[in-house]
Amino acid sequence: MLALTRFKQHARITLEMDLNQLLVEHVLASGQRIQLVHGDITQQKVDAIVNAANANLQHGGGVARVIVRQGGQAIQSESDAWVLEHGPVHHEEPAYTTAGRLPCRYVIHAVGPVWGEGDEDAKLTSAVSGSLRLADHLELISIALPAISTGIFGFPKDRAAGIIFTAILNYFEINISSGMKLVVVTLYDQPTVTAFLKVWNSMGVEKPV
Repeated sequence: MLALTRFKQHARITLEMDLNQLLVEHVLASGQRIQLVHGDITQQKVDAIVNAANANLQHGGGVARVIVRQGGQAIQSESDAWVLEHGPVHHEEPAYTTAGRLPCRYVIHAVGPVWGEGDEDAKLTSAVSGSLRLADHLELISIALPAISTGIFGFPKDRAAGIIFTAILNYFEINISSGMKLVVVTLYDQPTVTAFLKVWNSMGVEKPV
């Protein structure tokens, strides 16, 4: 029984390591590090993770469901309270809650566009830049973002990659006094990793580590 327990612990640690693999990193002139990681965003040890949410913060599917399952029902309860007080969340103004059992401090709930609803590129840009702006408002040092809108919302992965990377780079170019030091774009499945790496390399951001 002891041997089996140790095996399970080892397997869990190995899985976590395999699911949080640093793929590439770029360091801006202003000092911020932008990383592309193949992993589980709920395991990222950063100040805040970004949840790809819907406007009413009902976390029933995709990344949102996993975040609530791992972090606890308090995240959904706080989200309900946010919407009750502030109304539906807009693309450019994410909401935030505490993180429950997750290893981060906050969950930033960013509303990405549903593919086909119109003006999707601008809405995705707003969701990313709004998340970074909120992180700065909260005086955070590090943040992890998923591939917003590329799951059940149907946004093409390669198109989203270019928009997300550009939004991050533009944010720090404009906000040169930002206190953030680390942005981790965290991708769970291999097709998303492949698409984002292809775009990353085509943009000439940085070679793989």
